[in-house]
Amino acid sequence: MTDNNYIIGIDLGGTNIKAGLFHEDFTAAWELSIPTEAAQGPAHVLERIRLAVSQLCVGSGVELRQIACMGMGIPGLLDPEEGLSVFSPNFPGWEQVHVVNEMKPYYDFAVYIDNDVRVNLYGEWQQGAGKGCRNLVLLTLGTGLGSGIVHDGKVLYGTTFSAGEIGHMNMYRQGRPCRCGSSGCLGRYVSAVGMVNTFKEKLQEGRTSLIQTWTKHDHEQITAKMISEAYDLGDPLAIEVMHETGELLGFGLANVINLLNPELIIIGGGMAAAGDRLLNTVRNTVNAHALKLPGSHCRIVQAELGSRAGTLGAAVYAYQKQKHPLR
Repeated sequence: MTDNNYIIGIDLGGTNIKAGLFHEDFTAAWELSIPTEAAQGPAHVLERIRLAVSQLCVGSGVELRQIACMGMGIPGLLDPEEGLSVFSPNFPGWEQVHVVNEMKPYYDFAVYIDNDVRVNLYGEWQQGAGKGCRNLVLLTLGTGLGSGIVHDGKVLYGTTFSAGEIGHMNMYRQGRPCRCGSSGCLGRYVSAVGMVNTFKEKLQEGRTSLIQTWTKHDHEQITAKMISEAYDLGDPLAIEVMHETGELLGFGLANVINLLNPELIIIGGGMAAAGDRLLNTVRNTVNAHALKLPGSHCRIVQAELGSRAGTLGAAVYAYQKQKHPLR
C-alpha cells in the first residue's frame, strides 16, 4: 500500500450503519453514521452501505481510486471466504446475501466481510485493549452475548466459522429459553437484556427498588443503565442483581479460562459501561473457581474502543486480508 491509500470499515447494525475511512496507520480520515432502514430489505440495505461509502468520500475529499480495500462487519451467520452472509436475524428477508458480489460492480478495490463481533475483536486486538496479546477472548455484552477468540496469534474460526459461541454455553439444564433452540444459555442471563430480565423477575416476586419510582412501575422501561445508576445510589436490589450477573459471568469465564488459557479477556458492548460494578464480582468469581495457574495469568479488562470498535476493526481486518490473503 502506498501513502495515499485508504481503508474503509463498515459496521452494519440493525438501526445504524457506521462507516469509517482510515489512513494506513488507522487514524480516522472521516467517520459517519446513517440509518440502516433494515425493514426495506437486503437490496435497500446494500444501497445504504454504498451511500455511506459515497458520503465518506465526499466528506473527506478522497476519491474511490485512493481506497485500497474495505472491510465489513455483518451480524449473524456468514461465510467470510465466500463473501456470503447466510442469515442475519434482525434484517428482514436477509438470507444468502452475497455481499461481496453485490459490491464488485461498484468498486475496483477488494471487499471483505466477517461477523460483526469478530471485527470488533480485530479492532481491540490490534488497536485497543488487546495490543501485543497472542491469546485473548473478547466478549460483547449488549442485547445478547457475542464473542471472538485469538489463540496463538490467530483468530479462531472453526469448521462453520462459528467458533467462540460462549454465549450459548449452557449454565442451567432447564433455564430461560434461547433463540438458538436450547435453554439456560449464558447470554440469556449476563447480557444487558438478561440482567434486566433478572431484575424484572425479582420485582414480580414482590421485591422493590427505587427504579420503580423512575419508571412509574412500568417494568418495560427498565434498562441496564438504570440498574447501574441505582447500584451507585445503594439500591439493594440493583446491587444484588449486578452481583448475581457478575457471578454467573465469572463462572462462565472460569470455564473459558480453563479451556483456552487466555492472557486477557476483554469485556465490550453496552454492558461494559457497568465497569467495576460488574467486573469486580466477575474477577472474584474467576479467582475462586478457575484453575489456579491459568486463572492467575489472565486479566479481565474493559474494552477501549467503544462504539468505534466495529468500523476500526473492519478496517484492520480488511488490511490484514489484503496483506495476507491466504490467512
